[in-house]
Amino acid sequence: MHKPVLVHTILKYLPKSFMNGQGMRMLDATFGRGGHTRVILKCLPELSVIAIDMDKQAVEWGIKNFFSQKLYLHHGNFRDILSLGKYLNFNLANAFDIIIMDLGVSSPQLDDKERGFSFYQKGPLDMRMNQMQDLSARDIINTWNAEDLRDLFYYYGEIHHSRRVIANILRTRKKQAIADTQELSTIIEKSLGWKKKGKHPATPYFLALRLKVNRELENLKSALPNMISVLKPNGRLFVLSFHSLEDKIVKQVFKVAKNMRSKNKELLKKVFQASREEIKNNPRSRSARLRIFEKD
Repeated sequence: MHKPVLVHTILKYLPKSFMNGQGMRMLDATFGRGGHTRVILKCLPELSVIAIDMDKQAVEWGIKNFFSQKLYLHHGNFRDILSLGKYLNFNLANAFDIIIMDLGVSSPQLDDKERGFSFYQKGPLDMRMNQMQDLSARDIINTWNAEDLRDLFYYYGEIHHSRRVIANILRTRKKQAIADTQELSTIIEKSLGWKKKGKHPATPYFLALRLKVNRELENLKSALPNMISVLKPNGRLFVLSFHSLEDKIVKQVFKVAKNMRSKNKELLKKVFQASREEIKNNPRSRSARLRIFEKD
């Protein structure tokens, strides 16, 4: 079961206009397993929720397991929020009182070895959140040239010295395609002489691949201004990021928008993190950063 991160902080900072949620509307832009939506609906049973996810499995799971007449689920990418109105048959201008964007990979995605997100289990080198798209991590690792791989690991993984790893990737794939997660992680381990101490060296490489496969940074940068545009006055946008590249984009977009459309300048300055107790109960919350935008 996926544990929603910083959910108590989100509940604390819901717009003050919320009573029981009657007449209010929320957008869960990254439904996953519905963790945040479930807790918020429990507190605000009259709240109407529109939820989207680019992972079709997540939407299918929600339709099958999430019993609420107040929830509408849609398979899609939050970057396309402005085109969502035609499916919902209502005007998206000032449509939502609250928007949740949890940018992390869900626990079911990480734990399912067949999705290829984790190097701790042997699975296909995939990493596609939307399994209907063409590009996968396997395509990148087996077809991109050395220069493109170097740029990928530098800009998306913040890896400054990847030459040895790339050389061994190119050498290995000449013999046969690199097909699974453990094969790639082993190449990285051996290239860097890792002695199984400290942070696994494959972590930033897998992060870079995942970000590129799913165009996560590009989608986030284009989606955030649109999310602000569909907020109601006094509505709040909650964005949970899990690494510095995401948080930097959120911070920059909020900074540009605050002079025009932010009601609460002090709230914008805050960055919320998980408590020691939450990290103990949910280790995946360790790197979470929550930023909140309140619309004027």
